[in-house]
Amino acid sequence: MRFRQVHLDFHTSEAIPGIGTRFDKRQFQEALRIGHVDSITVFSKCHHGWAYHPSKANEMHPHLDFDLLGSMIEAAHEIGVKTPVYLSAGLDEKLALRHPEWLIRSQDDRTRWVDSFLKPGYHEFCFNTPYLDILLAQIEEVTREYDADGIFLDIVGVRQCCCAACISELRRRGKDPRRAEDVLELGEETYARYVRRVREVVHGIKPGLPIFHNSGHVRRGRRDLARANTHLELESLPTGGWGYDHFPLSARYVQQLGMPFLGMTGKFHTSWGEFGGYKHPNALRYEAALSLANGAGCSIGDQLPPDGRMDEATYRLIGAAYREVEAKEAWCRDAVNVADVAVLTLEALQSEQGEERTGLSDTGAVRMLLEGHILFDVADLETDLTPYRVVVLPDKVRIGEELGHKLNAYIAQGGRVLATGCSGLNEQGDAFALDLGVRLVGENPYRPDYCRPSFPLPSLGEAAFVCYAPGLSVELSGGKELAARENPYFNRDAFAFCSHQHTPNSGEYGGPGMAASDAGIYIAWNVFEDYAVKGSLFLKELVLHALNLLLPSKTVDTGLPAQGVTTVQRQPGSGRYVHHLLYASPVKRGSGIEVIEDIVPLRDVTATLALPEPVKRIYLAPQMEELPFERTGERSVRYTVPEVTCHQMVVLEV
Repeated sequence: MRFRQVHLDFHTSEAIPGIGTRFDKRQFQEALRIGHVDSITVFSKCHHGWAYHPSKANEMHPHLDFDLLGSMIEAAHEIGVKTPVYLSAGLDEKLALRHPEWLIRSQDDRTRWVDSFLKPGYHEFCFNTPYLDILLAQIEEVTREYDADGIFLDIVGVRQCCCAACISELRRRGKDPRRAEDVLELGEETYARYVRRVREVVHGIKPGLPIFHNSGHVRRGRRDLARANTHLELESLPTGGWGYDHFPLSARYVQQLGMPFLGMTGKFHTSWGEFGGYKHPNALRYEAALSLANGAGCSIGDQLPPDGRMDEATYRLIGAAYREVEAKEAWCRDAVNVADVAVLTLEALQSEQGEERTGLSDTGAVRMLLEGHILFDVADLETDLTPYRVVVLPDKVRIGEELGHKLNAYIAQGGRVLATGCSGLNEQGDAFALDLGVRLVGENPYRPDYCRPSFPLPSLGEAAFVCYAPGLSVELSGGKELAARENPYFNRDAFAFCSHQHTPNSGEYGGPGMAASDAGIYIAWNVFEDYAVKGSLFLKELVLHALNLLLPSKTVDTGLPAQGVTTVQRQPGSGRYVHHLLYASPVKRGSGIEVIEDIVPLRDVTATLALPEPVKRIYLAPQMEELPFERTGERSVRYTVPEVTCHQMVVLEV
């Protein structure tokens, strides 16, 4: 898989004339050279439904008079750039107007994406209608007729549809279209059939050609959906609705699946389709480096103007990032993440449903681990837990029989858990399924209430700290109390309230708030959800204290500040580890868009690494400068990185 991809959109209305009139082969090639691009996803079919090449399976854009797709493929291949080909699979607006009966419908008969034909926007198709055969013919045509280096199919996934065709099929099977479970079951089957038929069409013509089905998010815990693809592209535009929390969470799950993958961001200040919007070059530098540090290649989204002339400012912007990526690729290929901790994702347990790409508890957990510079993976129910020293159960992990056996076996062989909130309870929620040193009393009746740690926190010392999130009332059952719960005088109410926000602490003891046992540590609040929403510093320091107790010796210890990111990637085939250090600080602008502008260099960043093999040499990459180090143990080394400007790799040969 190439490391420096551009995903080139071209969703172009039939109301715009002169399509592609300024396309110029040399200018197209020069833009790719300026951008240091080695792969570009070019387009066969857009969301408006038009083809950008002569077509029997579709209709060419009415204002295009030449083969734009073929011209782009020829121009790119001439300079060694690969060309996966894009088709909008779920959207085809010209066809939506002709066959609205083929569109996905909700139970109240609304369409998906936009719910009316009187609003600007697209309408999504159901694959349980004749539309699927039309789409397959389009895919077959472009696979057969063009030298595509892959097929990218957009706006697809498991959908719940109540169109006439789906209702009819459900009733034929004796199912109830008003029952969400029955509708979802048909949606799963419809998507699986679509994936199978696409694979048969594409690989029947070109065996092994890469195929990716994009739904905007790779669902954690659905390995079957991930493996419907030959590779993965993690769409994650920080300014486009995904935020800077999404990519690390997604990548730390995906890398362990053993599939090649890209991190996809965008050149836009906001999101897709923003003409004239440009991200700061430092933001793209950081986002590309973050992909490399998490074992991914890079993809940057762009949109070609209707006249077909590549926007040169965009490719200067992309080139600022990809020039650096090109120099770093050798130390990023075939990398395996090194992790001390596994976070069992709630998304895999279906504890947090809906359209969220992250989920509050998963987000809070990953944010804390990143800021605490703890090396981690994101695990699902299929993950082998034995390599990890600690498993984090964030806030709502109920324990069924199979998971209980797995966790108890893990604990018996020396692993430890950090459980918070309702995590560790049985599926009924009436008792703990894991022996965490506490016994359930019930739901905590106070919200908010207070946590008083028995140890001073690094930045705040000793105090009783407000906890906004819900939690459980517990009592000790063999565990050791590390923090107490203290109750407010009363819950805030119309007839009993105090001050502007919530009731002050009464000092009344409410039972243990944090307890240690042989199995690990339990914290009685939904601390990760609380951190994702409120960001209270004490919550992070509470969790990091727990992890430091459970991890007395960590793989990495670094002097990076909290906004720094560190990972360690192993390259087994090269006999080396690569320590990535990144630093940038997103700030919120406007209505909440996170922007990276200034990159502040960090000087003399210390690091200690404990690896399973003795280190023989350390150097900075890509500079190839030797880095002095001292041995602090048989397999432990300490060194100082003279400067980290955005991203620095330290290579440890073993």
